[in-house]
Amino acid sequence: QVHLVESGGGRVQSGGSLRLSCAASESLDNYNIGWFRQAPGKDKEGISCIGNSDGSTYYADSVKGRFTISRDNAKKTVYLQMNSLTPDDTGDYYCRANSGVQFYWGQGTQVTVSS
Repeated sequence: QVHLVESGGGRVQSGGSLRLSCAASESLDNYNIGWFRQAPGKDKEGISCIGNSDGSTYYADSVKGRFTISRDNAKKTVYLQMNSLTPDDTGDYYCRANSGVQFYWGQGTQVTVSS
């Protein structure tokens, strides 16, 4: 079982930046990694992911051009650089490791963007 720990959340003013980290207990070489967020009162949504083989990336329209996902397999960590944050980015952010067979979730980290 892969244990994931998110960090880097916090409170920031609109226009600010944060970098989230998703650290794994074991190698992520065989996992696609996704970042999800759940805004207050809303369903969890996938906002970005990065492939395990070619490092291909996906971004939801809501974050495209502002967020950048990256991975450092040697450090067993995936990052989400978030720039130009707005209050709409407020929520709990989770990473998920997907092997195609199993999913593992982290416990989440909270992001609050004030106007």
